[in-house]
Amino acid sequence: MPFFPTSSVRLQPYFGYRNRTRLQLTARALRSKAHKFERRGRWQAMRTMLAQFASHEVAELAVELEIVSPAGVKTRHRTVTDGDGYARFDIPLTGDWPYDPRPEWETVTLHWLSGGDARSVDAHILSPGEDTTLGIVSDIDDTIIETGITGNFRAVLRNWRRVLMEMPEDRILVPGTDVFYSALGGGDVQGGESGHAGEHRHASSRPFFYVSSSPWNLFSYLVAYMRGRGIPLGPIMLRDWGLNRETFGSSSHGAHKTAAIVDILATYPELRFALIGDDSQGDLTAFADIAIAHGGRIPAIFIRKVGEAMSAEERAAKAAIEAANVPLWLGEGYTEIHAFLGSIGLLGDGEAARILSSVKGSGTAEVSVPVQAEPG
Repeated sequence: MPFFPTSSVRLQPYFGYRNRTRLQLTARALRSKAHKFERRGRWQAMRTMLAQFASHEVAELAVELEIVSPAGVKTRHRTVTDGDGYARFDIPLTGDWPYDPRPEWETVTLHWLSGGDARSVDAHILSPGEDTTLGIVSDIDDTIIETGITGNFRAVLRNWRRVLMEMPEDRILVPGTDVFYSALGGGDVQGGESGHAGEHRHASSRPFFYVSSSPWNLFSYLVAYMRGRGIPLGPIMLRDWGLNRETFGSSSHGAHKTAAIVDILATYPELRFALIGDDSQGDLTAFADIAIAHGGRIPAIFIRKVGEAMSAEERAAKAAIEAANVPLWLGEGYTEIHAFLGSIGLLGDGEAARILSSVKGSGTAEVSVPVQAEPG
């Protein structure tokens, strides 16, 4: 039952991305109020989070996307929301759509009607940059945000209690994530919501993409968490959830992440992508399949160890990654990763020195590095 069944229709845009010939963006039409994630007591926190899941999706709403080409030509593209309220745009780009030298956020505008009144909201599209050769694809749960989930049903429920009772600023950052991600290509992040179609802002110095089995309802929550912790922003590939056994289990997690990563690789065939995940939801196995199927496209794999001893399937995946000559890092934290980054060419000397002086920790790691690793 929605908390605000009579509220005006608003659009929640998700981060989009483009290459030189294709632009992808998804938004969701909701009959609910937009909420700020503010620390105002436990019950207010629960009310705010429950509202993310109790919103009323609006089907068959006409939505127009306004984009501006690099030449300044404005065009509008129309679609209608589906039964779950999603407006999905997959637009072929005509004419010349080059990249700027470094990654940027390009602003587009969504238009719709609510109660007969014209409404609009800005959305942001990631363009990877002409000088970019390497992107980053990262998991979220237990990779950048602590959840404590290791496949146990009780642990899943405990994490949901955290989601419903804690604001983004209260959630625990995986130690060393901010410094590690900054070293990989962090920097400027997408700015506020006051832009307009055709406006550009700097993104991180390397493009970041995030894949997660969490539901789309948590998009704003995750963005607030990343902004508050200085994690580079990028398109976030979440998924639809139903309250069923498959949702709470891990059987489809790997398939969802694999499909999302394969789409990213297909969108940017000229780029290589480092993959970052953990061992709680089958990331090692999924990443091994991707590395083998896309030879030469994966210069490094990072797996944070949060579970118990590796399963037979994970041991086989580790062996397959090593046989494919892909550098692999397995560790409990990111605090001693500078040497590995330097050895595989993902850091310049200045960056390696900065990490060495900034990070002090005791995480243990297992590293597999080919004798001749190519630079990133």
